[in-house]
Amino acid sequence: MASKTLFDKIWDAHLVRSIEAGPDVIYIDRHYIHEVTSPQAFKGLEERGIKVFRPAQTLATADHNTPTKDQHLPIKDELSRNQVNKLIENCRKNGIDLFGLGHQYNGIVHVIGPELGYTRPGDTIVCGDSHTSTHGAFGAVAFGIGTSEVEMVLATQCILQTRPKTMKIKVDGEIQKGVTSKDIIMYIISKLTSGGATGYFVEYCGTAIEKLSMEARMTICNMSIEMGARGGLIAPDEVTFSYLKKTRYFTDNPFELKIFDSWKNLKSDRDAKYDADVNINANEIRPMLTYGTNPGMAAAVDENIPVSEKAGEKPSSSFLKSLEYMGFSPGEKLAGHNIEFVFVGSCTNGRIEDFRAFAELVKGKKKAPGVTALLVPGSKLVEQQIIKEGLLKTLNEAGFELRQPGCSSCLAMNEDKIPAGKYAVSTSNRNFEGRQGPGARTLLASPLTAAAAAVTGKITDPRDLM
Repeated sequence: MASKTLFDKIWDAHLVRSIEAGPDVIYIDRHYIHEVTSPQAFKGLEERGIKVFRPAQTLATADHNTPTKDQHLPIKDELSRNQVNKLIENCRKNGIDLFGLGHQYNGIVHVIGPELGYTRPGDTIVCGDSHTSTHGAFGAVAFGIGTSEVEMVLATQCILQTRPKTMKIKVDGEIQKGVTSKDIIMYIISKLTSGGATGYFVEYCGTAIEKLSMEARMTICNMSIEMGARGGLIAPDEVTFSYLKKTRYFTDNPFELKIFDSWKNLKSDRDAKYDADVNINANEIRPMLTYGTNPGMAAAVDENIPVSEKAGEKPSSSFLKSLEYMGFSPGEKLAGHNIEFVFVGSCTNGRIEDFRAFAELVKGKKKAPGVTALLVPGSKLVEQQIIKEGLLKTLNEAGFELRQPGCSSCLAMNEDKIPAGKYAVSTSNRNFEGRQGPGARTLLASPLTAAAAAVTGKITDPRDLM
């Protein structure tokens, strides 16, 4: 029998059939939906007179359009309000579990799935959201899909997909002081570029990856698509199993714990072949920050902005245009540049570990005058944990306030927008033009680097405050 990668094992186990000279039909174990990409899918089912095939395998939440203040009040924006109401209606009609606004388990879809135990090793997982790759941290094949594909999965519990190539990214070495998983993945993307993994499904491994917590691993897999990958995954291990055993699902279902033994075999064969191999030295990674308008345009926070994409070559017009939008110049020093906003949250860094890190660095300090901080937990459970651990008291004493859960300023579909021309150090996943609001200037960073900026009012190396 030929050796297989972890991706190939999961894909093959879910292969219904291969279409000659066409895509594969893949069975889907878990389907996550939210209010933005599901309304048209449900409408399509209604027009065709089709029911949801397996509603028990679909889980819904409201997150993209939800306000992060006064969630007990009706949503002000009409489009957002209509989308959230339509989700409620569609889930009620089709018998789908919904953790909607105000529910004790409400939150960002890629935060609540893992923390509640619905995301499991060996599963195939889809959602009408590009950052579904987050769930790959559990050793699952997870990827984002479009609205027409959402309809397809609702109707058949299957999806048509062309099999991607495989890439192994091995990260060995010691993780340095002040460096987080966000810095690791930003460093990888800066080396591979925002298109360097296009067409691949990435498996992360190596001694540095093995030492990461589940929340840190989710951050790594979350941003896989920012280098063009179809998704990312990490083989499950004792870290994975320990995390899952604490979730609500497994706590409530003790008999399910028996399946942990089968998950221990979910790993790539020792001599498995990948279509591409990349090796990264963790010792070289420092706290990172983006300076341009795609996640690949990143450098260490203590470095200067490059003068061009490649050393010794003239800068391209797109490179210069990106810097012009950001108000930066080639060769300019990053550290010391004034910022006006800080955003901590999103499906990338809205988990309890992220808020622990932020609170630890700001403890005993004060928020810088003129800085607006949007601190948005990824779920109601994260919000409760922040309060339970005393982190809210630390944040309040430092001059910060905590908002209610949601996607918030990651993509500015609600009121949490960054004004035109203003700089925001953000723990989210994308820094495209206008991503956080028309004309907003986004600097992607880790929660530690965001905390350093929040208390100094400028781009600051977090190691200087640790």
